[in-house]
Amino acid sequence: MSSNLSKGAIELVKIVFTLILVLIIFSVFIRLFENSFIYFPAKYPDGFWQTETFGLKVEDCYFTTADGVRLHGWLLTNENAVATLLWCHGNAGNIAGRLDNLAKLKALPVNVFLFDYRGYGKSEGQPNEKGVYRDAVAAYDYLVSRPNIDPDTIIPFGRSLGGAVAVDLATKRACAGLILESTFTTAKDMAKSAFGPIPVHWFIKTEFNSIEKIGQIRVPLLVLHGTEDTTVPFKLGRQLFEAANNPKEFYEIQGADHNNTYFRGGKDYFHKFEKFITRAVR
Repeated sequence: MSSNLSKGAIELVKIVFTLILVLIIFSVFIRLFENSFIYFPAKYPDGFWQTETFGLKVEDCYFTTADGVRLHGWLLTNENAVATLLWCHGNAGNIAGRLDNLAKLKALPVNVFLFDYRGYGKSEGQPNEKGVYRDAVAAYDYLVSRPNIDPDTIIPFGRSLGGAVAVDLATKRACAGLILESTFTTAKDMAKSAFGPIPVHWFIKTEFNSIEKIGQIRVPLLVLHGTEDTTVPFKLGRQLFEAANNPKEFYEIQGADHNNTYFRGGKDYFHKFEKFITRAVR
């Protein structure tokens, strides 16, 4: 009897030890390759860089972050601009993959500054959470340094992962408003959504804790999200909105997935943008 119990106890210890070992190995693996699961940068010349094909006359801009990383962006100016959008894009590709959207924003009374994070496009370095936060601050400070940009009318526009970057920026710099599209609450919530029962969220160090930060922001807010988003669940965008201060507006884009919001939204999408921007800078 006692012999059987001893054998059972030994087997249980083996199982527990194996599980602990598996968790340790899994944790180390996640920590080593975490950024590879989050950032999917395309370096120049990948992408479509012929801006003139879309009728865009952009200025190539280079600026340096506080930690010495040289970044690249495009500034599209509009002589009738009432505001400047500081566009923080998502986690994949580079600015050259956003030309069609940029061309459509051209019709609005705004300047648009679209920049690449470290490691993307023509920007130097490698992306990480602290780094992309620094990149957005550097982009903002660069805009403020330009005589043709009114610093009181800068509105960060963050899409997907860029939403977390824009939220962080709005806690550090004065903004006329904030626009968030197809973005999420926290990196852990995204890990739960993406990996289901696999407990990746236990081990990641990346936070992107927008839901905690958004309560610090007290400027007009516009949140847009597609109802059929298969990348960032609609409910996460809604939860982030609910945690934000007034004044705020939520635009539900019926039938839109993650990357086709402005297609599905059509004229109404850009009308929402223009109406919000005009109100924010009054």
